[in-house]
Amino acid sequence: MDWFRESITVKLAFIGFLILVLLIPSSLIDDLIRERAGRQDEMAKSIADTWSGSQMVKGPVLVIPYRKTVKFFDNDKKEATRDVIENLYILPENLKIRANVKPERLHRGMFETVVYNSSIKISGNFAKAELGGLSLSSQQLLLDRARLEFSISDLKGLKNNPTLNAAGQQLTAEPSFDAHPLFNNGLQANINLTNVADGAFTFDYTLDLKGSQELHFLHLGKTTDVELTGNWGTPSFDGRYLPDDRKIDSAGFRAKWRMLYYNRPYPQQWVVDNSLFADAKKQEDASFGVKLRLPVDQYQKITRTSKYAILIVLLTFVSLFLTEVIRKQRIHPFNYVLIGAAMIIYYILLLSFSEQVGYNMAYVIASVATIGLVSVFIASLLKNKGAAALFALILSVIYIFIFVIIQLEDLALLIGSIALFIITGMLMYFSRKINWDKH
Repeated sequence: MDWFRESITVKLAFIGFLILVLLIPSSLIDDLIRERAGRQDEMAKSIADTWSGSQMVKGPVLVIPYRKTVKFFDNDKKEATRDVIENLYILPENLKIRANVKPERLHRGMFETVVYNSSIKISGNFAKAELGGLSLSSQQLLLDRARLEFSISDLKGLKNNPTLNAAGQQLTAEPSFDAHPLFNNGLQANINLTNVADGAFTFDYTLDLKGSQELHFLHLGKTTDVELTGNWGTPSFDGRYLPDDRKIDSAGFRAKWRMLYYNRPYPQQWVVDNSLFADAKKQEDASFGVKLRLPVDQYQKITRTSKYAILIVLLTFVSLFLTEVIRKQRIHPFNYVLIGAAMIIYYILLLSFSEQVGYNMAYVIASVATIGLVSVFIASLLKNKGAAALFALILSVIYIFIFVIIQLEDLALLIGSIALFIITGMLMYFSRKINWDKH
């Protein structure tokens, strides 16, 4: 049995088998990370339910009822006529939005999310309706029953009742209770356009709005200009349109959009169809805005770090194996199991500490603790402090290398591939000293 215990091939086979076994607890830790990340998402939704959810600002749209005569057959199957009321919908000629966002962090236990207060000033104008293309006449329009409709995603976020200035009138917005509303969570303000020359007028109003994590807008103007500012250093602009101009620094951000109606999925005016804004695809194609990300998402970084778990275990075992062969000091397989367990427990330490002190500090704590534990253990096995110090150095280089890769997200693949190439070359160099035929 001595050949079996001393065989390098058997030892390598055992190390390979142990690495495969360690994939099981590694995958369980990945599940734990996902569970904790999901818990954070649940807490963010819970906070949004009590504060206010993400907001999308839509509108305004001018709605003008009109009278239309239609033919029908009565009970005696005789042709008759009757008047029905339908709606003409008109989008703004120019739409200008100036929004200032003041984010803050809200905590629930160890979890946190971003909420904000905002002041959104909306102004613009409506042009005269082009009735000819719709086969309508001005006599059909019920101008005294016109209304402006607009919407936000979560009405709970309104801090006061919006007041609109339009066509020289001061209008108070009220919730829309139509059976078939133009917008979900819609607001409307009645406006009398009887004395408005050519049906063209300007408007402006301000929304004092609360929300969480995201603020988006809908491109509805023939020309839409948006300027968005906020005191948040890590915004993420998304949606169908990216800003034409942006400035981001540690103090905050400023972004500007200017969009024309050529690539807008909505017509400038239409009749009858009040379900146009219910089309999710069209809304996605016309929306844009900002996500207020937390500067560090520790769960995302821990997930990326855990993907290197088997690589770290492999490099650690290979280093330990080469130390064992070169120094001719046998290390029992059970000691490999204990060291592998320490390598896996490292990720539990990283996860638990990162929830309390953040990812970077947790990485330092978990790395120092693991390197210290493994190095002291090896020193006691080999009875050689120099070899233990060298092993601690190797582990430190490995953990520093992984940390650099995590921080340099865009260059991770390039740096990782170069480092693996160098490691492979080093393993080739040191393996020359092993007499494979002897064992």
